[in-house]
Amino acid sequence: MLIQQIILLLCFWNALQLNAQDKSLITVRDSEVNNGVVIVTVHSTNPTEGKASFALHCNKGMHDCTIPEPGSYVMVRLPKNYGMYDCANVHLYLPSSDLETGKKIGEYCLVDR
Repeated sequence: MLIQQIILLLCFWNALQLNAQDKSLITVRDSEVNNGVVIVTVHSTNPTEGKASFALHCNKGMHDCTIPEPGSYVMVRLPKNYGMYDCANVHLYLPSSDLETGKKIGEYCLVDR
């Protein structure tokens, strides 16, 4: 019984964390690899929330570091101190994905230009 309560509490906590995250629709313009770093050039579809253009970085060869194809994605900004990089971490999802059950495209470090 205790294990079921712990599992239920963890599921509830994860759902709260997901709802607290900042989500935005973005467009990937280009991706390149430079000295082992994947650099993704992004344009925000709602620049009033921040800069219109920025970059996402990840270390090639790291888990969840992928080179996304140009197109539209949902970017989810993770809470502070979450993720594998020492920066503002984000996950990318396809726009049609359910963020709770969908497969993420990758995890990146958000870099202002």
